[in-house]
Amino acid sequence: MISSINKTRELKKFTSQKRMNCDGKDLMPEKGVSLSDIFNSDEIQVLWKKSKVELDVLDIPDDTGGVNPGDRRALYYLISKFKPRLVLEIGTHIGASTIHIAAALKANDIKANLTSLDIKDVNSTSVKPWLKYGTKYSPAQMIEALKYGAFVNFVTDTSIKYFENCQTKFDFIFLDGDHSASTVYQEIPLALKSLNSNGIILLHDYYPNGKPLWSNNSVISGPYLATDRLIKEGADLTVLPLGSLPWATKLNSNYTTLALLMKKS
Repeated sequence: MISSINKTRELKKFTSQKRMNCDGKDLMPEKGVSLSDIFNSDEIQVLWKKSKVELDVLDIPDDTGGVNPGDRRALYYLISKFKPRLVLEIGTHIGASTIHIAAALKANDIKANLTSLDIKDVNSTSVKPWLKYGTKYSPAQMIEALKYGAFVNFVTDTSIKYFENCQTKFDFIFLDGDHSASTVYQEIPLALKSLNSNGIILLHDYYPNGKPLWSNNSVISGPYLATDRLIKEGADLTVLPLGSLPWATKLNSNYTTLALLMKKS
C-alpha cells in the first residue's frame, strides 16, 4: 500500500512538473550505429578477455542492486567502440560499472578522465557502505588496485546540483542515479548542456513502453516516462534500447535495460 501511494505521489509530481527546455543538437545521431557490430566485435572481445582477468580478481558479487555482470560488459564494449575522452557516471553505487568503464578506457589507451558521482559518500571509511552489498573493497580501493587512480575521480553530490554548476563538457554520460521520472526528466536536458558535440548519453533501467522484461514483472518506470515526455514535447531525441545482448545478463536471460539516447534527425 505504501509503495502504491508513493508511486501515485511521484507520478503526480512528475506530471505537474514545469516543462524543461531540451536541446539534443549535440547528441550522436542514431543513423549508422549498429549494436550488432559493437557487441559482436572480435577486436573488442580480445580486449575484454584480457581486462576481465584483472577485474575478476576483485570478486564483485552478481546481485548487488546495481549493474549486473552482463551490463558491465556492455558498458566496456560501448566505451571501447566510441572511445570517449571525458566520461561522467551518475550513480557510483559499489563501483562495479565504474571499474568497467575505467578498464575499457585503459585497454584502449585513451587519455581520458572519468568522473563518478553519487549522492552518498561511497568511499566513506567510517560507514563502509560497500560491505552492505558483499563487496570487499570500496570503489576507490578498486580503482587504486587496478592502477586507474590517475584518471578517475569521485564526487559526492546530487546530479541536478552537479550539472547546474558543471563547467566541463563530456563525451559520454551514463545516467544511473535517481531513477524517478521527475529527476530523470531534469537530468537529461541538463546532461545535454554538459555534452560535447556528437556525444552519447546512456540510460540504465529503461523499460521500453514501461513494460517488464523479466519474469519477475518488475519495472522501473522513471527513465521511460521521462524520455517519453521529452520526445512528446518535441525534443529531437530517440531512445535505442540495447535489447538482447550476446551474453547473459540476469534471471537466466540476455535482456538489458541499457539504452542509448541519441539524436533522431
